[in-house]
Amino acid sequence: MRAQDSATAATTIAVTTTARPGGTVRTSGTVGASGTGRTSGARSTGGDATAPARRAAADTSGSRTDPLPRGTLLAALGVLSFSLTFPSTVWGLESFGPWSLVAVRSTLAALVAGAFLLVGRVPLPERRHWAGLAVVAGGVVIGFPLLTTLALQTSTTSHAAVVVGLLPLTTAAFAALRTRRRPSRTFWFAAVSGAVVVLAFTVQQSGGAVSKGDLYLFGALLVCAAGYTEGGRLARLMPGWHVVGWALILCLPLMAVGSAVALSLEPVHLNAHGVIGLVWVAAGSTFFGLYVWYRGMASIGIPKASQLQLAQPLLTLVWSVVLLGETLPLAAPIAAVAVLVCIAVTQRAKS
Repeated sequence: MRAQDSATAATTIAVTTTARPGGTVRTSGTVGASGTGRTSGARSTGGDATAPARRAAADTSGSRTDPLPRGTLLAALGVLSFSLTFPSTVWGLESFGPWSLVAVRSTLAALVAGAFLLVGRVPLPERRHWAGLAVVAGGVVIGFPLLTTLALQTSTTSHAAVVVGLLPLTTAAFAALRTRRRPSRTFWFAAVSGAVVVLAFTVQQSGGAVSKGDLYLFGALLVCAAGYTEGGRLARLMPGWHVVGWALILCLPLMAVGSAVALSLEPVHLNAHGVIGLVWVAAGSTFFGLYVWYRGMASIGIPKASQLQLAQPLLTLVWSVVLLGETLPLAAPIAAVAVLVCIAVTQRAKS
């Protein structure tokens, strides 16, 4: 209905009518000082035939696809990228010294990340996130590449791969301590079983001796697990590539200076293998691999994502044969089946 003007005070007008057998309509109007009538209506749903359709549309717009399959795929892409790191590092060592290779790869990866951050106009992280980014930078950008590169000077790719196969269990332990979440007993049983298989494989191949290269690799496990755990936590608060990008940028000044110093002290003999290896460890492993890896961890959780890495040493063994011509150990197929069973159990276990 239309309210006539000239009123100086607000007046409420209410009319109740029966619209149809299923319900009633109540309309109230408020006439303001300007003379304009405002109405607000509330209808019961008894005779509203469109209500179910509206509710269905709301449910559809608010629903999301289950993130678990996508998260698992992203984490698996990260594992595939990481599996090529050791063979690429061996190639890179054909042209560069160990310190030069680590410094240059981190510098190049930081430049790639910086370009993406600038194009995307990504704002600086909040102050409370910088401590976590420093852990990611120290563990994943500097510590793990440096220690594994030093180890690969004396260890074969296949040997290093199976030692680093302990990384999933180490990461799960760090995650449990950091996030105060406790995976189920089934999860831990499968994770420990997979680690035992990898450890037995390592000991069998090395003859039971622990070398200097093994010590570098065990140190790499600790710092990398810390970096993965903190990066996975941050990837729940910001996009995964932001985590990787800002961690790399944080290291850029140190790595740029390190590159200049190392290149002046270590000889450089460029060849195709060396250049390809450097490009892959910089753009493939350090940037792309960490990007998809952290996004995967944010979707399916740190413990489950870390167990996908049980397949990484076996993939690296394949690359070591195909790319480096190393001899594949006879125990590898047995270890592959056992590890894949452990992966299946951990992915189904409640965490």
